[in-house]
Amino acid sequence: MHRLCLFLLAALGVVGCQNRIPDDALALQPDTLERRLLESRRFAGGKEIEILSACSGVVQDMGFTIDESATPLGVMVASKNREAGDAGGRVAMALLFGANAANSMDRSQKIRICIVIKPVAGKEGKEWVVRATFQRAVWNSYGQLTRLEGLREPELYQQFFEKLSKSVFLEAQKI
Repeated sequence: MHRLCLFLLAALGVVGCQNRIPDDALALQPDTLERRLLESRRFAGGKEIEILSACSGVVQDMGFTIDESATPLGVMVASKNREAGDAGGRVAMALLFGANAANSMDRSQKIRICIVIKPVAGKEGKEWVVRATFQRAVWNSYGQLTRLEGLREPELYQQFFEKLSKSVFLEAQKI
């Protein structure tokens, strides 16, 4: 019984030491609207399955492998692995993601794209909003995760949405 009381007191002490959630945890950041504009595009007409199929084709054309897809929810996650340690890879990473990305200790990276499609009412009937977010995880030569970040390069999103626009058009035309 004495051990049980000590255990309960220790458990209460641990629970009492936990940090509370910061007051601004759910507050919108100043760049939220700008980020949403970068990550989202509207597409008129078609069906959700057609838009998702077009997204699937685009990410595969960009070298990604589809990890998960929930068609009824309009969600897809895809990723691709890249080496980060070779000289050519470091130069490419520095050009694409900034000088900090070229750290010689970084050995591998996984780039993920998460896509969410949701219906919205538009002027011409049903429209779809496609939101894509790119993230990157980098591991060093010891297998430790050194960086986990969202990618915000406008060129990356422009490239994705330009290809998606063409693909949605071709899907609609059944070409």
